[in-house]
Parts: sequence; C-alpha cells; structure tokens
Amino acid sequence: MQHNPKRRRRAGLALGAALIAGAVALPGAAEAVGQLTLNQHGGAQRAVGDQTQAVRKAIKNADAKNVILLIGDGMGDSEITIARNYQYGAAGRLPGLDALPLTGSYTTYSLVKDGVNKGKPDYVTDSAASGSAWATGTKTYDGAISVDIDGKPQQTILETAKANGLRTGDVSTAEIQDATPAVQVAHVGSRSCYGPDTAACGADALQNGGLGSISEQLLNTRPDVTLGGGSASFQQTAKAGPYAGDTLFDQAEQRGYQVVSDAAGLAGVRKADQKSPVLGLFTPGNFPTRYAPTTATVGGADQAAVRCTPNPARLDTGLSLASLTNKTIDLLNRGKNGKGFFLQVEGASIDKQDHAADACGQIGETIDFDEAVQAALAFAKQDGNTLVIATADHAHSSQIVDNTPPTSLSTALVTADGTTMKVSYGTSGAGASQQHTGTQVRIAAYGPGAANVVGLTDQTDTFFTMSESLRLDEDLAALSRHARVDLSVGAPRPGQRVAVTGSRFAGDRQVRVQVGSTDLGTVDVIDGTASVTWKAVAGKATVTVTGVQSGKQASTQVRVR
Repeated sequence: MQHNPKRRRRAGLALGAALIAGAVALPGAAEAVGQLTLNQHGGAQRAVGDQTQAVRKAIKNADAKNVILLIGDGMGDSEITIARNYQYGAAGRLPGLDALPLTGSYTTYSLVKDGVNKGKPDYVTDSAASGSAWATGTKTYDGAISVDIDGKPQQTILETAKANGLRTGDVSTAEIQDATPAVQVAHVGSRSCYGPDTAACGADALQNGGLGSISEQLLNTRPDVTLGGGSASFQQTAKAGPYAGDTLFDQAEQRGYQVVSDAAGLAGVRKADQKSPVLGLFTPGNFPTRYAPTTATVGGADQAAVRCTPNPARLDTGLSLASLTNKTIDLLNRGKNGKGFFLQVEGASIDKQDHAADACGQIGETIDFDEAVQAALAFAKQDGNTLVIATADHAHSSQIVDNTPPTSLSTALVTADGTTMKVSYGTSGAGASQQHTGTQVRIAAYGPGAANVVGLTDQTDTFFTMSESLRLDEDLAALSRHARVDLSVGAPRPGQRVAVTGSRFAGDRQVRVQVGSTDLGTVDVIDGTASVTWKAVAGKATVTVTGVQSGKQASTQVRVR
C-alpha cells in the first residue's frame, strides 16, 4: 500500500495536538496516538508543510502597548529538554515555550569588575549580572544589581516604563530581593544586600549614605504589583531615613501599599495603582517546589528509575506562578490608564534545584514556568498589542546522558514515553552547588516586535527590544521638564499649615522638598505629584522641590506675614 504524505502529516498534527493537551502523559501512550508511531517514516516530524506563511504571519511591527518578560532562571536548552521529555515525551511539546513562534539565542557573558582584565568578558555569568544586562542594557559584573562595573546606577526598564506612565509589575517564585526580581527595582553593588540588617550592603546602606537595601529600594521604586517570597527581610527595621525605627512592613503600609500574605488576601485585591500598589509576600524565603526533591548520587542513574511526586509543601494553587501571572496581568490591565504595562515574571527555582542536582525539582519548576508562559500568551493573543518574551538568564549543569557517568552525580527518571532518561550533574561533587554554564540560551517571543529576538543576540539586546517596542523615553529630566510647585495658601500667616505640592514630576519616583533652610524631607511621587505639609514661619523664603531621579528643580517664593 502506498503511503499518503497528507495523511501522514495529519496524523502528525493529531499526535502533536494530543501531546499539547496533555492527553498522552501516560507511559507508552505517545506511540498509540494517531496513525503513525515514532519508528515510522515521518513519525517524529514536528513541522508540517511549508512554514513560510506561518512565520510571516507571526512577524508584527515593533509597536507594543504591553510587554511581558518571562525569565526561567537557569533554564538552558538542556533544562527545557529534560522537562519536555519527562512531562510530555520526546515527541511532545511544552504548550507555552514551544508555542512561541519566533525563536533565537542570546549570549549571556558578564564582565570582569577590576584588575588587568577589567571590562573584558567573564564567560559564565550569574543571575545578577545577566538580569542587570536585560534590565538596563548595560553589561556588568557578577553580583551587581543594575549598576555598571564602576558601581554607577543604571536606569531599569521597569523604572523607565513607570516614568513613561505605564503600569509595572515584578513577580517571582524566589525571595523578591533575589537577583532577578531585584534588577528591576534596585541598584546595589552586592546582590546579597537584601535588607537593612545585611552587612554586605556596605556603602549602599541608608545609614552609610547609600540608596538603601534592595527591599528599601523596592518600596521607593513602587511597582504597581510586586509578588513573591522574602517576607523575612521586610520584618527588619530601617536604620536611617524618614522611616528609621519602623519595620519595612510598617513602612510599606504607611506609604499606601496593600500588603497581602496569602492566596485569599491576593484574591481579594481588586485594583493596583500608584495610590495603592500591591505588595504580596507569601513565604519568608523562596517558594516550595512543585515536585518533591530527588537526590542525584554517583552511580544514581544505574538505580531504579523513578517518577516525580507532588511536593506536599507546595503553596495553594492560587499562588502558582501561572496564577500570579494571571492576577498581575488582570490588575495591570484594569482602570483608565490606557498607556499599557511592563511586567517581569520569574520562575526562580529551575536554577535553585539545578544547583542542588535535584532533577524532579527543576522539572517541576520548568513546568510551572511553562504554565506562566501559557497564561501570558493567552492574554497576548486576546489583547493583540502585547509582546511576550520568554528566555533565561543563563544555562545550567544538567545533561541528558546515554550511560551513567562513573564520577558525576546522576538520576534515572521514567518519562512520559515510559522509558528511562538519565540526567547527570558534573560540575560539582556531592553536597556542593552545581555551577552555571556559559553557553548561549534560547529566547522566544510572540507579538509586536517579536522578530527582534530571531538569530543571535545578547541579553542586553532584550532591553532595547522591549524599550523600543514600547517607545519609551529614557530622558527622565525631559519627562519632568514641566514640573512646578504650588502652595495651598498664597500668603500664609505664621503657624498656618500650608500644603506644598510638586506636580508634573513624571520622571521621578521621589522629590526632596525644602523651604528656605528647612528640609521637609523626601516625599513619594504619585502619578507625577507629591505633597507635604509645612508649618509657616514668619519671613520670606524660597520653596524648592527637586526630583530625586531627574534632578529637575521647581521653585516658588513665599512670604509669611
């Protein structure tokens, strides 16, 4: 009997659709779906027919209203393949990551901080340097959070988006102070500068004249929505500044944040904006993983192959990464502000479980991340004006191997195909942390501007892809150029209370207010406006409001009779 190519292709599509739907998660089921099995001619084919029209249709001009950047921390090609093989089979597809139509790779190297090789490539990056690169467009050294190799703060795309009137969000399954979420909201020389008690903050500490810890700077940056772990650092007490002596949780509430700590609290949030931003911290540290851990051992892949089991400590499904992504999109997309939003979402523990040589741990986190990608993609397809980018900060150490390595740590897993996959970790010994690797990683995208990820780029290119697609103005001084200051009373009497209001400070997140020689302190800018009360003192004085970020000054004269 002569085989029919069209029939074969239709069967291949049926197989792929079933795999995507999760209908063939049982061992051996992949070979039973459709009219072809993997061993037949064309049985493993993924692309059906000429793809030219599909690719052409996916290319849209870079003119997005919204950008959703999803980061799988430590999610190299190997981590993606391991998760796909386990959950969907070798011929399967990850419904989120593998559905993004335009794909490329980017380089991830960082820079040497000092010495004779200062500014030259450091071939294996950490999350801080890589995240800083896509957040700011500037390469830096390992451990740096959005500062250059000389320690100078670099403006982040979240900060720039906010200055341009967009709503902003920062979501992670890690501590919100961890490197990837931190790069959007803070500028410190050491990624470990979590809170005011952290000795590593050094000159960055508020009491030492710096910008403060990551947690304190997050409150200053004021994203509309911040969700993750890391509540422990917010129980620390500020050592300096206007909130000295208060815990960071107390400070957040005084500054108008809606603070939530569980799924029910998050579900009850109905809006998020600059007047009442959302701070959701659901664990003291990182989120528990989806799957219970496995332990790789020397010779472990020769032991009986195992299946991953649910982690009983996993958080409520309302706090899954997909749920957090959907909730954040819903909040950012509400209201009268039609300028759009920027959102960063991180699946953090792919990396953390890779470090621990925990195959099931990293697989579960990759699947969780893929579900978040699905959520973002579903919104983008419905919205029509959203750029979705999914990528990683660096690759990691897990490898699919044919034979059990004699010296490396390894694990054997039963996949969706019903066969054994051996996973090896060969960059550190038992009990030590596995290392990152320096290879390029996948970047994939959908929506306006997605074509800019195709080919080989660098992670710094991602900053410009997002910024240019959103048409962001990076000149903060220009954004605050129309700033002015007004007084509630034109000619106050001594002792009378006067509201000093700075307005049109679009390029600023805080302003400093001074009346004559009296410093009224730093005040949050809410939708371009900041206000503070002054008790009038007899005499004539200059009232000056200065943008902290832009340096723009606005002033007026006051005479108290």
